[in-house]
Amino acid sequence: MGSVRHAELGAFLRSRRERIRPADVGLPSGPRRRVPGLRRDEVAQLAGASVDYYNELERGAGSQPSEQMLAALARALRLTADERDHLYHLANRPVPVQGGAASHVHPGMLDLLTRLTSTPAQVITDLHVTLVQNPLAVALLGDHSGFRGVRASFVHRWFTEPDARRMYPSADHAAQSRAFVADLRAAAARRNAKDAEVRSLVGSLLDGSAEFAALWAEHDVAFRRDDRKRIVHPALGVVEVNCLNLFSEDGRQRLLWFTPAVGTDSAELLGLLSVIGTQELPGAAR
Repeated sequence: MGSVRHAELGAFLRSRRERIRPADVGLPSGPRRRVPGLRRDEVAQLAGASVDYYNELERGAGSQPSEQMLAALARALRLTADERDHLYHLANRPVPVQGGAASHVHPGMLDLLTRLTSTPAQVITDLHVTLVQNPLAVALLGDHSGFRGVRASFVHRWFTEPDARRMYPSADHAAQSRAFVADLRAAAARRNAKDAEVRSLVGSLLDGSAEFAALWAEHDVAFRRDDRKRIVHPALGVVEVNCLNLFSEDGRQRLLWFTPAVGTDSAELLGLLSVIGTQELPGAAR
């Protein structure tokens, strides 16, 4: 990336950082702030980058950021879709196709996620690719940020990787499989018939899982709007929760949040999540 583009990228990042108030992203304002908007270290924290790396980007002296880092920066800075695309152009990276792990999350949905501080919550795509999680969701479900390709879809991991099922009781596996397949068929029908991401995901599942192939052939269809689930947490045991969904206007993204099921001890267990944190949690279920 040329020096001019480096400088333009740095200037753009700085301009977007300076317009955001800490409260907009769930950070305390503090009595003494010497800069407008966010500090560089705060953006680095929100994007999962080192402070030194982010400082280099703003100074126009850093290396070309990866597509994953650009997606993280777009979310940290609450960029609009047009601003996100501009960021990728400045970094000389292709704009990601909407629907994958680097999908743009609408700032309004991110704002809601930021405000859900006392309950696990995350944003996923209609193909069950996790885009962003709050700390309590990571503590309950595990960190889903490291998956790429078809493995980024939890549905794919559910049918092809036995470890993905560990956080649901075995008695619930059959029902979860049916629900995942019916939801995926509904999402696939809503998209264009030639959608490459759907074709790749479904094709890989048909080749890799006899269970999926059998369920897919039944043609059941039903979006998952709310569920009552039992999640097996490695430290807390079985936590029974209600999983609620808020859909984006085009249906391609969902904000999920988890509340304790009435008549159980789950409220107390969920209250312990912030204490337990993410200690040695495996990749988890949704």
